[in-house]
Amino acid sequence: MISYVKGKLIQASPGNAIVETGGIGYSILIPASVYPNLPQTGQEVLIHTTLVVRELSHTLYGFLSQDERNFFEEITGVSGIGPKLALSLIGHLSMKEMHAAIGNNDIPAISRVPGIGKKTAQRLIIEMRDRLEKSSKYYLPSDFAIQIQSDPRAQKISDAMSALINLGYNQNIAQKAIKTSLENLPETIELPDLITDALKNV
Repeated sequence: MISYVKGKLIQASPGNAIVETGGIGYSILIPASVYPNLPQTGQEVLIHTTLVVRELSHTLYGFLSQDERNFFEEITGVSGIGPKLALSLIGHLSMKEMHAAIGNNDIPAISRVPGIGKKTAQRLIIEMRDRLEKSSKYYLPSDFAIQIQSDPRAQKISDAMSALINLGYNQNIAQKAIKTSLENLPETIELPDLITDALKNV
């Protein structure tokens, strides 16, 4: 597996970047959203990649962050979503927008992406919601998540969410447990105490 390519950016377009390293030029397919954030040609760039092997081709897909690459790999695990369609999704919707659409069952937002119909959008939401709820790398936005953005304990709440999910609790259970704890705990609560109290509520 080629995890990333680091070298001189030789050429770039909204769908493709060519990076030279060690005398070899790597052609990498990129989401349209990545193109405006690339450096000028001739400058060094690091692109996180995933290699998709087919019988007649070996194709590199690239992203500017590991999270985007990992999310791409999650999407391609959905039935009916191939690498090119997943690339189009990420090119049209940011990870934050994708998470919001999945969390809010927003079929129209996803079906607006070229190549994605209503049925495909429904299937993607169902399968990705299950994947993201079980994953320790992400948790879906919700009314609760929106409320805590302005809470002075926001970072502690986020860390506590990750801790409970890592312990095997799904997102909904973790959120309810932490929300119950927050109703009775002061703003100065320390993270270990928040986790301990939340565990009493699961």
